[in-house]
Amino acid sequence: MSSKEKPTLGGQRIKTRKRNIAAPLDPAAFSDAVVQIYLDNDGDLELVAKSIESSDLNFSRYGDTFFEARILLHFFLSFFLVVFTGGRTQPGTTKPDEGERHPYSVLDCEAKRELILPSVIYIQKILRRRPFLIKNLENVMRRFLQSLEFFEENERVKLAIFTALAFSQKLSGLPPETVFQPLLKDNLVGKGLVLTFITEFFKEYLIDNSLDDLISILKRGKMEDNILDFFPSGKRSAEAFSEHFTKAGLVPLVEYNDKKIFEVKVKEMKSALTTQISEEADISEVIDTVKQHVKDAKLPDIEVVRILWDVLMDAVQWSGKNQQQNANLALRQVKTWAKLLNTFCTSGKLELELLYKVQVQCYEDTKLMKLFPEVVRSLYDQDVLAEDTILHWFAKGTNPKGRQSFVKALEPFVKWLEEAEEEE
Repeated sequence: MSSKEKPTLGGQRIKTRKRNIAAPLDPAAFSDAVVQIYLDNDGDLELVAKSIESSDLNFSRYGDTFFEARILLHFFLSFFLVVFTGGRTQPGTTKPDEGERHPYSVLDCEAKRELILPSVIYIQKILRRRPFLIKNLENVMRRFLQSLEFFEENERVKLAIFTALAFSQKLSGLPPETVFQPLLKDNLVGKGLVLTFITEFFKEYLIDNSLDDLISILKRGKMEDNILDFFPSGKRSAEAFSEHFTKAGLVPLVEYNDKKIFEVKVKEMKSALTTQISEEADISEVIDTVKQHVKDAKLPDIEVVRILWDVLMDAVQWSGKNQQQNANLALRQVKTWAKLLNTFCTSGKLELELLYKVQVQCYEDTKLMKLFPEVVRSLYDQDVLAEDTILHWFAKGTNPKGRQSFVKALEPFVKWLEEAEEEE
């Protein structure tokens, strides 16, 4: 026994791991406690916020419940349902559930921004003190927006006002996709509920913010180019967009959309022409392409002239330093495509617009600055610019870019025109 371990009277002690015994989750009691705070303070949100701040409510625990246990009435949902509806709702719905309620919720007040704004500011205060709850706010917003059909019409208006004010107040970094993406449920869109909601949202948001601010939100929400997705599938057209938002008094949004459509069509036209010109397509084919795009896009004549000159000059393979070579390339391009320019420069006004385009390009592009008189002379020789147009520009041109130097450079040619006119 001496070489062996001696037995102990107490026996062998076995260490055991202590278990963390968590109290059962009770979001219903939590919700009722929040409601009671509202009732105790008669709905005064300043006092409610202070009472919540000084309470022993377990914010962090109930804020995480949704992710850990998938219990629907987790803390923040309970908290926001109290703010929005006055109390708990039945799981999976927006219908009232049992328990305490208060009459100071967003849905109980009138659909007026001055009555809903205090709730937004109140929530902002809570989030500033507990920023970790922003994710829970996103989940709550998502749930409400995906349940629009369960709200009454006036309640949807209140929700739209609240959402717009939330963005106006920059509610603790609420991501725009949290609002816009959940709205794209086919059944909600198809019933027109989403279009009505988003229209109210736009109108309310633009009271305090600019159109650029709204576009920024749409861009961050990945909806800037997809506003038509809010429309029922049978009404997704530029005409429907214009008619609907014009009636809603959102003319700046209509003008913005028209501009976007115009820019897209101009880009498509430039792309098609660039391909044809680089492939040296027959001029008649290019003219047909231009006419088709003008018809489809309803492009104004002045814009067509601008596009044609831009495309023709962009297609030139300019030399880096050889001024004479650049001059030859520019003049050859004008001569080659003179018929194209002639087809669409059908008035003195359009000819003058083309001359202004030449002036601006020669002013802004240093390698072309000295080519202005040669290009003008070439356009005259090819019957694209009339003598009267050139003389009018020389005497009364209104574009100031490089005008003084260009007028001086064009003097010999203008003098020749005037002398030729006198001889006739």
